Amino acid sequence: MDIETKLVQIGNRREKETGAISFPVTFSTAFLHPALGESTGFDYIRTKNPTRTVLEEAIAEIEGGDRGFAMSSGMAAIHVIMGLFKPGDHIIASLDLYGGTYRLFEQVWKSYGLTFSYVNLRSGSDLQDHLLPETTAVFIETPTNPMMITADISSIASVAKKQGVLTIVDNTFLSPYYQKPILEGADISFHSATKYLGGHNDVLAGLIVSNGQELSDRLFFLQNSIGAVLGPMDSWLLIRGMKTLALRMERHTENAKRIVSFLKEHPLITDVLYAGLGGMVSFRVKDAALVPGILRHLRVISFAESLGGVESLLTYPAVQTHADVPKEVRDSVGVCDRLLRFSVGVEHAQDLVEDLRCAIEASELQLRTGEV
Repeated sequence: MDIETKLVQIGNRREKETGAISFPVTFSTAFLHPALGESTGFDYIRTKNPTRTVLEEAIAEIEGGDRGFAMSSGMAAIHVIMGLFKPGDHIIASLDLYGGTYRLFEQVWKSYGLTFSYVNLRSGSDLQDHLLPETTAVFIETPTNPMMITADISSIASVAKKQGVLTIVDNTFLSPYYQKPILEGADISFHSATKYLGGHNDVLAGLIVSNGQELSDRLFFLQNSIGAVLGPMDSWLLIRGMKTLALRMERHTENAKRIVSFLKEHPLITDVLYAGLGGMVSFRVKDAALVPGILRHLRVISFAESLGGVESLLTYPAVQTHADVPKEVRDSVGVCDRLLRFSVGVEHAQDLVEDLRCAIEASELQLRTGEV
């Protein structure tokens, strides 16, 4: 069955009593035991909930994994994954990680005894050169946030597997519509489902997909023990959002390509970073002094921190998503004060182009004339 059909059919034919097409939200926190030692399969909401179960089974099927886990945020998902490791373990991570992930690694998990190396991971050879005896995992963003560097997952996973190292992939930017890390050899794929999977800037969620029974059992233990699970209403919202993922990703990509073409021709833009698929585009302006004016003059695109929703958002990583990354580290990986990150929405492409054009030109005019 094609992914487009799988997405649309999430939850359909699952509610047997009424035949509801939209799987209902079950809010109950407790479930009746028929008798001592007997269970309906649901005992307590933190461990299992009918609405969340539909979501978890759907993401596992869509990504080709063995089990899915729905968490209260993307960061909660990473926190659960990191619970797999012990003091002394070494993790190799993508060079320009999302700032929140970098903060979690450097300010939280380092204090628990984990060590991290940040590497420009494009292929298995990049991983091979940085493996240590204590390396237990490779943590990949592809494309990276916000530099849009792509990695050959299968090549990296092949090298990792030979060394007994887990491959973990942040699949947020491309979504399972364009990329399925588990099928390329990864052990774990995860999402900030707040982004493209939810798709409407209205739900906070994280999803994990695992490959293999033993790993899945360990992750379930951590999910249940940590308890940062996704609530039933948010699970339902995420299911509803995922039903239109295929349609949205096609439009995001179509619009992003139009934006990339415009930016590459603009004299005030020096660099355009795009992975070729999806709706995420980063670009550098000629002068950092242009940035405040551009953000001030947007009329359709919103100056906001998130991404992946139907509405277009422009983000300034140096002061928003990567603010907790030290400046010298930001600069070394290219997240400079001239870089903007554009989450291209599904509006009419020409409206987005014109909004960006007008904002850039208005900002440039202000600089030339000395207006504030």
